[in-house]
Amino acid sequence: MSGPTTGDAMGAPCWLNLSARDLEAARRFYGAVLGWTFRRGALGDAYVVGERDGVPVAGIAGVAAEMAVPVAWTVFFAVDDADAAVARIRERGGTVGVGPLAYPPRGRAALATDLEGALFGVWEGRLVSRWHVGERQAPAWLELHTRNAFDAAVFYGGVLRWADGSPGASEVSYEHDRVVLRRDGEAVARLDSGPVESASPSPQSRPRWLVRFRVRDLAAARAAVVANGGSVVPGGEWAGVRPSGGEDERRVVVRDPEGALFTVEEEDEG
Repeated sequence: MSGPTTGDAMGAPCWLNLSARDLEAARRFYGAVLGWTFRRGALGDAYVVGERDGVPVAGIAGVAAEMAVPVAWTVFFAVDDADAAVARIRERGGTVGVGPLAYPPRGRAALATDLEGALFGVWEGRLVSRWHVGERQAPAWLELHTRNAFDAAVFYGGVLRWADGSPGASEVSYEHDRVVLRRDGEAVARLDSGPVESASPSPQSRPRWLVRFRVRDLAAARAAVVANGGSVVPGGEWAGVRPSGGEDERRVVVRDPEGALFTVEEEDEG
């Protein structure tokens, strides 16, 4: 697996985390579907880190019921000051739901939603330097589904200080109706305009940060989802509203047994 390392870049994605109710059940499911192994994290007994081939991919925290947060995958962005980032979120019309909270000894975190209601997090503190995302061989890919990618880029760019000219800042490019976030010239996330609706009864149709996890065998992963209590979500990543051609044959949208949405994608060869 390869891809740009983003864990040491302020404003870039730095971690993926699942808030679950049943930690052990989540471990069994994601181990079977994605082939992950797990180790205890530094945040206590209710937290584990999922690894693929020894590379950290994501964390799972059994805190959804305790913290009254939804069972969901959340992308975190690195910031140098969580309090200042939270202030920028509020100044730009976002909503802060949790935090900043301290997570000794590693750092501080907050959960928020953007102008359209998409959930994301900010993290101040020690980072996992080997963690990485990307378009091709990285273990994960991130994509914001929103009504207007340009407006979303203005919000996130202000909150996370994208392309502000500071050393190591993330790079942003506008490509048709998409905004691409890059680190050292390589794409690490994309903001995509499309048919989403904040008030939709279907979570799949609402604005959200889409998380894709890559697997070597898509058919086997899909079968494992169903065999381990999850479900396949019909309609693809845009809930069937926006066709995307044959590319959908390489990915499938699923829910885990507690309802968390994510996409499983067949990785590129070579």
